[in-house]
Amino acid sequence: MTDRSTPSLNATVEMRAFRKSAPMQMPMPHSVERIAAAVQVIQSRFARKPTEAIILGTGLGQLAGQIVVESTIDYAEIPGFPISTVESHAGRLLCGTLGGRTVVAMQGRFHRYEGYSLQEVTFPVRVLRALGAETLVVSNACGGMHPLWQRGDLMLISDHINMLGDNPLVGPNDPSLGPRFPDMSVAYDAPLRSIARQVAMAQGITLREGVYVAVVGPNLETRAEYRMLRGFGADVVGMSTVPEVIVARHGGMRVLGISIITDMCLPDSLQEATLDEIVAAANEAQPKLTALVRGVLERL
Repeated sequence: MTDRSTPSLNATVEMRAFRKSAPMQMPMPHSVERIAAAVQVIQSRFARKPTEAIILGTGLGQLAGQIVVESTIDYAEIPGFPISTVESHAGRLLCGTLGGRTVVAMQGRFHRYEGYSLQEVTFPVRVLRALGAETLVVSNACGGMHPLWQRGDLMLISDHINMLGDNPLVGPNDPSLGPRFPDMSVAYDAPLRSIARQVAMAQGITLREGVYVAVVGPNLETRAEYRMLRGFGADVVGMSTVPEVIVARHGGMRVLGISIITDMCLPDSLQEATLDEIVAAANEAQPKLTALVRGVLERL
């Protein structure tokens, strides 16, 4: 008789055989075929090659309004694109001109908390790169943890911390899309940051600079979590951006990241924040973000 807590010899042999024969289940990579199918649809509506790609975060529609749009494509029309489920994200691709540059802008992004994998979240970045964009300008709304900064400030992202518990590059690597072990020591392009600082100074825009930490969400953090994240060296916290930047850098794109601080996350004076308040703060800061991004593009 065999004890219930001790597997029989036959069962042990069978389990070892199963482990040897069953391959490890890995996420499906971004395939060249899927990327090409999406590119084909977009190019059928917008033939020009973009030089820059822009991702617009929560409540940042005013920048989209500055684009001279030649074609608008709903995400639902693009093969492989997820559908945005966040109410403040329009879910469409805007193709046209901004600051004298040919751009493609995502009006709305995707998040891990919506239930998408990080590969689904970042698939559009692969498509933007395949369209020809060499620079990614990424924006977001975030919570501010630096005690000397204020709601409505803009922050130039100098570095990031990935606290999502996952990485969009996990799984088989296609060397045609990027290297197996991409270097992230300079994830945010130094020359682009220098241009952004020059534009901000010329236009009288207060521009902070610091570290963005990405968490899963969708809940906002506890007081203890804010203390922990601040202790890790982060200045602001959000639920996006980092996976997109990882894939952009994997594909060889230059990255400029800008955050709008929409609520203050100081543990000793923490107040409840709502989505309406966050969107309102982003809307108030939009003119500064629009002027900054447009100014950077005009200097490229």
